[in-house]
Amino acid sequence: MHSVRLTKSGYLYILNRVTGESIYGVEERPMPQSNVPGEQTFATQPIPVKPPPMARVSYSATDIVTAADTSPEHAAACADLVENIGEIYNAGAFTPWSYRPGGTPGPTTLLFPGLVGGPNWGGAAFDPNSKLIFVYATNAGTFGWIEEAEDGADLPYVRRGPRPGNFEVNLNGQRMPCQKPPWGQLTAVDSTTGDIVWREPIGITESLPAGKQNTGRPGRAAALVTGSNLLFIASTDDNRLRALESSSGRQLWVTELENRGNANPMTYMGSDGNQYLVIAASNSLVTFKLSD
Repeated sequence: MHSVRLTKSGYLYILNRVTGESIYGVEERPMPQSNVPGEQTFATQPIPVKPPPMARVSYSATDIVTAADTSPEHAAACADLVENIGEIYNAGAFTPWSYRPGGTPGPTTLLFPGLVGGPNWGGAAFDPNSKLIFVYATNAGTFGWIEEAEDGADLPYVRRGPRPGNFEVNLNGQRMPCQKPPWGQLTAVDSTTGDIVWREPIGITESLPAGKQNTGRPGRAAALVTGSNLLFIASTDDNRLRALESSSGRQLWVTELENRGNANPMTYMGSDGNQYLVIAASNSLVTFKLSD
């Protein structure tokens, strides 16, 4: 009788399907408030007691990536980005955009999950046999602030931000988030307890040194779970389709696609009695036959 609500805020809500009440409890927690004139943000937000967030929901200066995490080149580029941005403001979950009156310099909000972060349109997958919920989420942050709009605008304020607006750098043609990995992760939640069963980074950063490539990668789609303890996912921007053991998160198989598989995998039984797996990889539709 459970109902799952997955949100861009990074939280997973497990509710009673009949009553709408939380199975494992929700706490109204105080939230940081907006200082934009005339804007009143709600004093609290409902945060689930269980499970923990599916994505990063906060940031502090100690979270910036170091050379030991990835590479000296990456760490230096991120340090330069932070220095150029100036004062960064993050007060945890639901941090509002900072206000810059009259276009004056001031703090820049770093929002986690950012506008392209957190769980996305792919949604969650559910295995009715194991009662596990599978959630893929991207840990990506977005910079921004609020300032007065130009005269004659429909609204008095507008959100602005640097360009590019995400908390990342581009090295050798690859997006590199600037907080410590993981940058993309798949989480299995036991719906009968609300506990995390396993959490694994999904996707590799091939430009990093060997031994540091298992960072997880950004993506927006979700996983497909089957009745045979298999989980398939192709969301990440390393252009790979992966098969995992759904009970443990252990990778069983991986193949490289010609293009990014930014879609949820699909499966069907063919007229020949075989099971097939299909993934939309950008402009291509790729099909695999599952063998016994």
